[in-house]
Amino acid sequence: MADITRRLGWRHLRGAPTAHIRHHRDGKLLHDGPGLSFWFRALTAALSEVPVDDRELAMTFHARTSDFQDVAVQATVTYRISDPALAAARLDFSVDPDTGVWRGAPLEQLGTLLTETAQQHALDVLARTSLSSALVDGVTAVRERVAAGLAAEPRLPATGIEVVAVRVIALRPEPEVERALRTPAREQIQQEADRATYERRAVAVERERTIAENELASQIELARREEQLVEQRGTNARREAEEHAAADAVRAEAEAARTVRLAEAEATKAVRLARAEAEAQREVGEARAQAQAAWLRVHGEVDVATLHALTGTRLAENLPRIDSVTVSPDVLTGLLARLGGGEPA
Repeated sequence: MADITRRLGWRHLRGAPTAHIRHHRDGKLLHDGPGLSFWFRALTAALSEVPVDDRELAMTFHARTSDFQDVAVQATVTYRISDPALAAARLDFSVDPDTGVWRGAPLEQLGTLLTETAQQHALDVLARTSLSSALVDGVTAVRERVAAGLAAEPRLPATGIEVVAVRVIALRPEPEVERALRTPAREQIQQEADRATYERRAVAVERERTIAENELASQIELARREEQLVEQRGTNARREAEEHAAADAVRAEAEAARTVRLAEAEATKAVRLARAEAEAQREVGEARAQAQAAWLRVHGEVDVATLHALTGTRLAENLPRIDSVTVSPDVLTGLLARLGGGEPA
């Protein structure tokens, strides 16, 4: 929509770059082009604004297939006005000089023309196509047929319209038919899902079995290694016992040898001691014998009186202590007589 402002009975129009402005006054074309800006008088000016940008026209219509099934067609047509002068001459693109708003509805007329033309060609191609084929290949067929039909439509170039692109978004049957058509596919998908579930369960069971076998193999290997460990421990214990026994034997042999050496030393020492004691006893005996012989020899050479005196001395030495002695005259007389060598009276 053009931007129009008022200034003291004059009007100023400022157009957009995508809008083609045509200004006539008294039947003469004064301004013609996109993005114009100029002053004009509202009472004498005839203005038209033609959009020259690409525009999207969405359309939805129903068609019937060869097997008498209704389908809904959703399509979009992209078009542009390639000849603004021709379009302004064929359609009412005039704008109010005070507000800049279109006096009519030219774009609705263009939309109706394009929709009816596209619908005509789509109905033609779908009427010769079954529902199953239309749902499979109908989008491409309808798009190609609509694009070709719009390109061959003479009214569009005569109106200055150029079709840029045609897109068919969807072909959909009625909801009941669509649910009926979805049922086999849904069941097949469910079967595929069930089969995938069973396969996943089978894979899970197989993996569990593999895990159990691996755990069992691990336990067997662990038991085997424990057996090897016990056997190795027994071997080590036996070897340690043998080494201890050998060490004890060596130690016992050393102790026995030391004991034998000590015994031999003790025996040698005892023999030497016995010999020394025997020698000493022999020497003592010889000394005693010599002393006894000397004593006997000495006593054999002295007289009897001296021996008696010595005997009395020895006797006195060996007698216990006597505090007092009472000697009768008879005893004294006899002793004196003996000491004198005579017989008692």
